[in-house]
Amino acid sequence: MDGPTWEYEGYHPAEERLRESLCTLGNGCFATRGALPECTADDVHYPGTYAAGCYNRLTSEIGGRRVENEDMVNLPNWLPLRFRPAGGDWLTPDTTPVAEHHQMLVLDPGLLERRTRYPLGADASLLVRQERLVHLADPHLAALRTEFTAEGATVDLEVEAALDGGVTNSGVTRYRELDGRHLSHVTVGTAAPGTVWLRCRTRTSDIGFGLAARLTAAAPVTHANEAHRAVQRLMLRLPPGRRVTVDKTVALHTSRDPAISDPLRAAVDRVGAAPGFEALRETHRSAWEQLWRRTALDVPGEAGSILRLHLFHVLQTLSPHTADLDVGVPARGLHGEAYRGHVFWDELFVLPYLDLHLPEVSRALLRYRHRRLDAACRAARDLGRCGALYPWQSGSDGREETQQVHLNPRSGRWLPDHSRLQHHVGSAVAYNIWRYCEATGDNEFRHGEGAEMFLQIARFWGRSASWDDHLGRYRIRGVVGPDEYHDAYPGADRPGLDDNAYTNVTAAWVLTRARELLDGMPEPRRRELTEHIGLDADEPARWTEVSRGLHVPVHDGVISQFDGYGDLAELDWDGYRARYHDIRRLDRILEAEGDTVNRYKASKQADVLMLGYLFSPPELRGLLQQLGHHLDERGWLATVDHYLHRTTHGSTLSGLVHGWILARARRADAWSFVQEALRGDIADLQGGTTGEGIHLGAMAGTLDLVQRGLTGLETRGHGLCLDPVPLPELSSYGFAIRYHGHWGVRLRLRSGLLEIAVPESDQSPIDISLRDRVIPVGPGETARLVLPD
Repeated sequence: MDGPTWEYEGYHPAEERLRESLCTLGNGCFATRGALPECTADDVHYPGTYAAGCYNRLTSEIGGRRVENEDMVNLPNWLPLRFRPAGGDWLTPDTTPVAEHHQMLVLDPGLLERRTRYPLGADASLLVRQERLVHLADPHLAALRTEFTAEGATVDLEVEAALDGGVTNSGVTRYRELDGRHLSHVTVGTAAPGTVWLRCRTRTSDIGFGLAARLTAAAPVTHANEAHRAVQRLMLRLPPGRRVTVDKTVALHTSRDPAISDPLRAAVDRVGAAPGFEALRETHRSAWEQLWRRTALDVPGEAGSILRLHLFHVLQTLSPHTADLDVGVPARGLHGEAYRGHVFWDELFVLPYLDLHLPEVSRALLRYRHRRLDAACRAARDLGRCGALYPWQSGSDGREETQQVHLNPRSGRWLPDHSRLQHHVGSAVAYNIWRYCEATGDNEFRHGEGAEMFLQIARFWGRSASWDDHLGRYRIRGVVGPDEYHDAYPGADRPGLDDNAYTNVTAAWVLTRARELLDGMPEPRRRELTEHIGLDADEPARWTEVSRGLHVPVHDGVISQFDGYGDLAELDWDGYRARYHDIRRLDRILEAEGDTVNRYKASKQADVLMLGYLFSPPELRGLLQQLGHHLDERGWLATVDHYLHRTTHGSTLSGLVHGWILARARRADAWSFVQEALRGDIADLQGGTTGEGIHLGAMAGTLDLVQRGLTGLETRGHGLCLDPVPLPELSSYGFAIRYHGHWGVRLRLRSGLLEIAVPESDQSPIDISLRDRVIPVGPGETARLVLPD
């Protein structure tokens, strides 16, 4: 990394999948992996392109059973541009060892550049330079500029460009037994001299795609279309030292796009009207400059460079264009096919950052959940409950997309998947609704779509809790917590655990806030909404009762992950680390040995400790006190220590959460976890997973770690509350946020000083709370506050 660029030197086949993910270019509508245009999909390369929200459902035969999966579709490949000396073989780094190879991702203005030198025998060589963009201003355009230079001798070069509709979903090895042929009705043709097109549809969701490509060069372009491929060819004569340029401009439309009638016609028209590469690059640069101004963190050093890369990938997945789409937060971005492009709870780690920079995007992502509220209510009814049960994995229409079985690559066995019992995803949706409304003051959403979702989620928790006479408490049974390793009791004949602490405490928070929301609503709207959802008169009172009576298990003075956790066996941690070294996926290791992680006190990632991520120390203490527990600092530290020593960090989110918590609980230990969160994808710490798509929640979470975690920033209706913690390795940083109509409120921390600058506007002053001080800062004013030790 070098400031605003991310660079790779040399060609290393084993690293290509990782590079392709981290060099993905996108604009929120579609994204394309950073594969070399002359290479096809194989065990080394995977040139995938994905459009936000475009899914297809297929059924496969696996081990004698029919398995249905919905996938984010790998679209026709617009990249192909290959070349060869006349009469020779096509050149790729895999068939012709390269003399030089350099790849550079330019974060500002969102370009992917490459420089490769192919030896051609004797003293001749071919220098290939390329620039690629996926246009941020016009979200339907992409462009590839290729410059060829012959060195040492004249070269007659054959160039072939194509749109390839013969692609499949095959980017994840463990999914390859599943049917990945999502595209059908592929047809190709010629629109005009130099322009070809490709049309296709998905097999079951019937989404139409239209692509058009314009090839521009100082040579005649011929068309040689094939089945599933729209092909263009040209011959170039390259005298030594002369640079010849070939530009490929592509338009992509889908039938889900607004204001079009035919995706193919729209694509052909758009590529025909598109300007040349230089003009496209300039408008693309301008769009990125504006977006960086609204969103960027100012953090020095290596951490700052990584954070900028993380923000770049967040914005390529969720850009201002997302506000016009019906899409959620894909856990692996638009960067690959892992998790099948599904939406999990990762928005819990993503929206808090967007709330304060691109609130219109946050609102759109929450509206994705609202449009699927009916499906969530049906899921609750299927369990005999009222309210809304959001799925653990969501896709196109809101039904539960979690697979029934999953493959353990270590043992080769297909195993039951019970992760759909992670009902806490509903609490994550409610949490994001509440935080968005607090950050923006959007009362229209708070009392409208937000309230409808929030109350339905509360209804589900209110009816999920059952009274236990023996304990004298309410209980929520048969769930799975964020840990994911534990999905059943040892030897049990059914899945699920009782009284997962994270589930119960967040349910209590939802029920408490739901009562506040209902009581604070304008009376006509309250009556309208309660009639619409069929809220019984006694339900709000039950919410209050359950929110104070849910069981939170405890063992040995620490909060138990779930009831009975304290009775589990201790794992031989030293022995397993000595035998396997990397035990992040301990569940797979034990299953391959014929054992199960359900028998042990071992966690994949933060579970109980997630409570310290979501809630500030005072808020968490208040919640637990409401539930009958007195949690002082000593008790919380004991809980942190207990789980810290028993967590394998088999998720990129784990380092993030632990770093966040330790920044306040034990500052000296925090930085190693913050580093793990920062390096999770760039170093591929999860062992090959980044090549299947980046981890969007972890990337966005590192941004929010600086924005809210280290500052202690809480947005409230009356102002901003801050409680900074000095982390020596991240002691100087700044950022600008949007808050309640104020654009560009600037916060900067350095050398024990906090500076807040509010830009000029006609808005009211902002109350800044710093522990025991409250200072109003009006538009056009700057406050400088000395931080207490």
